[in-house]
Amino acid sequence: MASIPYRRSPHHRGIKRQRKVKILATLGPASRDKETIAKLIQRGADAFRVNMSHGDHDTHRETIANVRAVEKDLMRPIAILCDLQGPKLRVGTFEGGKAFIKHGAHFTLDRNPEPGNDDRVCLPHPELFGILEKGQRLLVDDGKLQLRVIRASADEILCSAEVGGPISDRKGVNVPDALVPIPALTEKDRRDLAFAMDQNADWIGLSFVQRPEDVAEARRLMGGKGALMAKIEKPAAVESLDAIIEMSDGIMVARGDLGVELLPEEVPPIQKHIVEKTRAFGKPVVVATQMLESMIKSPSPTRAEVSDVANAVYDGADAVMLSAETAAGDWPVEAVTIMDRIAVKVESDVTYRERIHLAKAPLDATTADALSGSCAQIADTLPIEGIIVFTNSGISARRVARERPGAPMLVLTPSEETARRGALLWGAHTVQTRDIGSFEEMIAKGKRMALRHGFGAAGTKLVVLAGVPFGIPGSTNLLHIVTLSGNELDTPQ
Repeated sequence: MASIPYRRSPHHRGIKRQRKVKILATLGPASRDKETIAKLIQRGADAFRVNMSHGDHDTHRETIANVRAVEKDLMRPIAILCDLQGPKLRVGTFEGGKAFIKHGAHFTLDRNPEPGNDDRVCLPHPELFGILEKGQRLLVDDGKLQLRVIRASADEILCSAEVGGPISDRKGVNVPDALVPIPALTEKDRRDLAFAMDQNADWIGLSFVQRPEDVAEARRLMGGKGALMAKIEKPAAVESLDAIIEMSDGIMVARGDLGVELLPEEVPPIQKHIVEKTRAFGKPVVVATQMLESMIKSPSPTRAEVSDVANAVYDGADAVMLSAETAAGDWPVEAVTIMDRIAVKVESDVTYRERIHLAKAPLDATTADALSGSCAQIADTLPIEGIIVFTNSGISARRVARERPGAPMLVLTPSEETARRGALLWGAHTVQTRDIGSFEEMIAKGKRMALRHGFGAAGTKLVVLAGVPFGIPGSTNLLHIVTLSGNELDTPQ
């Protein structure tokens, strides 16, 4: 897509969405210019993913600068997620660049660097030779070829081709039946992570997570900056899910590799399980991969894709993600538009509220959780138009979002980082604003911001949640119900 000269737009300056689930769109050659980024935000994108697997740092730097320029113009905090590539297991090369593995034939993976043929190929990952055992599977080229280990030694892995077919240079290898002794961060990932921190990325997507220690290592390298989203794409990660969620700031259901390493019928219940578990921890959860895949080339999705997006919204996911649809597809703006329409339609369904509360976690025995639960109960009992949350760290907003209240949240924070990070939080409309010093100032500011951002009119009731004394993280202890007079914007600030 050719870059179009960017023109400032007066539209969508901070006005709240008509839905609570968020849209995370991947930027790439089809969408990284300012004009397209502005259109994507106006049509429904709340956050952007920068895929570190493609492109160089100069390109990513320009993309991030474009997002920040449009963010400033549209006055809407936008989250940027830099998604690390993670280690990729690949076979070596073949004579002539390709070979053919016969169905049922034997095929050997070895440490010989010479080009392979129909009978063997180099597997340039010595750490795999010590862990594979008889009966375990190797899935090649996104599972198109399936090999079963017959015998494994320090130098060779003899396999039977349960599903054969053509194979070419450096195709990917998945090892679903073993814990692979490879760290989640490669040298490239470490460089990309340092770059993302320098660029003040709001979220880091951590690929190839297998164990909680992978998350701990990434956190150490982040040095307290940004938020970490662990991507669940390995069966081993599913087995350690609770510990991984606890150590992360958010979770992504990365259905690409997960769908390769698991049987197809296993993915939907695991997706629901991950969403439910992450919601119970009160952390954002994103459902990703192939949501509107056909829109890479087609201006409209399949009915099955529409149902897939709808199911993620019904499950109460915080966000749904577009990958190649917006990064390299022919219809990036249309893909976001249709995803927005699907989400709005689902959330207007009379059964939606009941469905997202099928899974409900008990509140922790804390003042903050008790008040967050009360916010949701009040919003479901009284004609409440919105919940105003004053927060520095964003923790209060996450606690309220966990309850999936009927009313949207207006999250007011002096922290630019918190405002941006909240762009992936269910039901949250985040606004960066000056800090407050008194109860009276809080109520007055809350009312003004509610009117300014479309949270009601004269006579509207709102719930206010905050902590006193102000500015101290974790001090949430105040819940107040206010009524708008409608003329608050006329009052001198």
